[in-house]
Parts: sequence; structure tokens; C-alpha cells
Amino acid sequence: MISVIILTKNEETDLPACLNSLTWTDDIHVMDSFSTDKTCEIARQHGAKISMNAFESFGKQRNFALENIVLKHNWVLFLDADEVSTPAFANAIKLAIDNADEETAGFYCCWKMMLEGIWLKRSDNFPKWQLRLLRKGRVTFKDFGHGQKEDKVIGNVLYIKEPYTHFGFSKGWSHWIERHNRYSSLEAIARLDICPPFKNIFSKHGSTRNPALKSWMIKVPGWPLLRFIYTYIFSLGFTEGLPGLIYAINLSFYEHMIMIKTREILSQRHKTSKDIGQNSIAISKQESPELELI
Repeated sequence: MISVIILTKNEETDLPACLNSLTWTDDIHVMDSFSTDKTCEIARQHGAKISMNAFESFGKQRNFALENIVLKHNWVLFLDADEVSTPAFANAIKLAIDNADEETAGFYCCWKMMLEGIWLKRSDNFPKWQLRLLRKGRVTFKDFGHGQKEDKVIGNVLYIKEPYTHFGFSKGWSHWIERHNRYSSLEAIARLDICPPFKNIFSKHGSTRNPALKSWMIKVPGWPLLRFIYTYIFSLGFTEGLPGLIYAINLSFYEHMIMIKTREILSQRHKTSKDIGQNSIAISKQESPELELI
């Protein structure tokens, strides 16, 4: 069997559907960040075990959960509250671990992004991969941008092609925009400071290729517009109707926010560096006044 960990904070709207989709497991844990709504009450009603930890980042929260929660099973699935396990996905992950050898540390999983009842298969560039199913004690995470990716992995990571369902717009566009405004600040810092090698762009593994693409494409002038053209036209996002158009526009706007925040960060760092240099010169002159006579 598989233990499931769900990260939550004020998820009373989405959590019921997530929990209702997990009747196939007997070990559900809610890793909560001190919710002030009915999240914990809903979790208890569904028989989930609740742990508490103040949220710092997704990578740290996942590591904390793995280190501190007493799990019943050796395999662990991470889900978010706005994600739902379909019967096909549950069957696929069970089959995957049944056939996994001892060298297998985990599995990359993918999601179906839903908007207004439409699967944004083309607009969201399906499949996108995250390491969500792992063997206990074999994987740790690190932060990258607003999310996380695998850090230390002991063994091999394989792929499960059957997706789970992701309702990323369940709380409305105002919530999505507010959240992605915060995310864009984190993404800007990550793309500047944790830029992967250029060669990673050509990797066959999406978990390696995508962070590199994000970090390098932000340097291309007009990238937000190019992102829209790629998403809506070349990826055939226009075939997904108005939801596809709305999503493509907002993805482009998200990249625009990241780009202008990147420029802002670079400007601030340049100013700080310049100020430090000027202060160093001033201090040097004060300590060696004879230099002024030369």
C-alpha cells in the first residue's frame, strides 16, 4: 500500500474532493500550516492524521513531513489539496510499485490541468513531471522558484504516464493572480541565482530540461510574448476554446512579471554593489589620508 501526504493551509474548499478520491489508501496525512478555516476539521472527518508545521517553502515542508510523520507504508505519495487522484491514476501507481525493483527510488507523475471543465492538455504543455511518488528514505527535496524539485535521490526515478487531476483555478482568478504575484518574485530570484547549465535545455528528462528552459528563456527579449505564441499557436492552445486563450494570456503575464522583477533585482543589486564600492573607497581615504596629497 501507499501512504499519502497532503500539504495544506486554509484548504477547506478543495480538500474534501482530494480526500474523497483517496479511499484506496488506509494511511492519509495532512501536513498543515496552521490553517484558520475548517481544513483540520474536514481532515479529521475523513480519518486523516494531522501534523502541524509553519510553512517556509514547499521543499522544506515536504522534507519536514518525510522526517517527522510516522508513515504506515514504505511508499509515499504527495498531493496538494487542489489535486484529485482518479481511479486510473490509483491503479497506475499501485501497478508501478508492484513492479518496482529495489533500485527504484521513486516516480515522476504528471497532472491534468482543468479550467472550466476543460483539460488544458495543450495550453499547459502536458505532460509536466514532478517527483511525487517515492520510496521512504530515498528522496529529499530542494526549493526551486515557488516550488520544489528533487535534491538527493538514492536510486532510479521512473515515470508514471497516467495523470492525476489538478484544479488550479478552483479558488478563482483573483486568488490565482495574487498567488502568482508572490510566485513570480521567487521565480525571478531562482532563475537568476540557480540557473542550470545551458546543456540541460537538451536533456530528455523534463524535470531537468524545464528549469533550464525557464532560466535561459527569461534572458530572451520579448519572451512573454513568445511564450504566448508558443502556448496558444504552436502548442495548439487555441483548440481548447476560451479557457485555452485565458490561460495562455495569463501564463504570458506571469512570465512578464518574472521578467520585470528580474530586472528590478539586478538593478537593486547593481546599486547595492556600487554603494558598497563607494563606501569602501571613503573608508579607505579616512584610514589613509595621505593618499589625498598624492
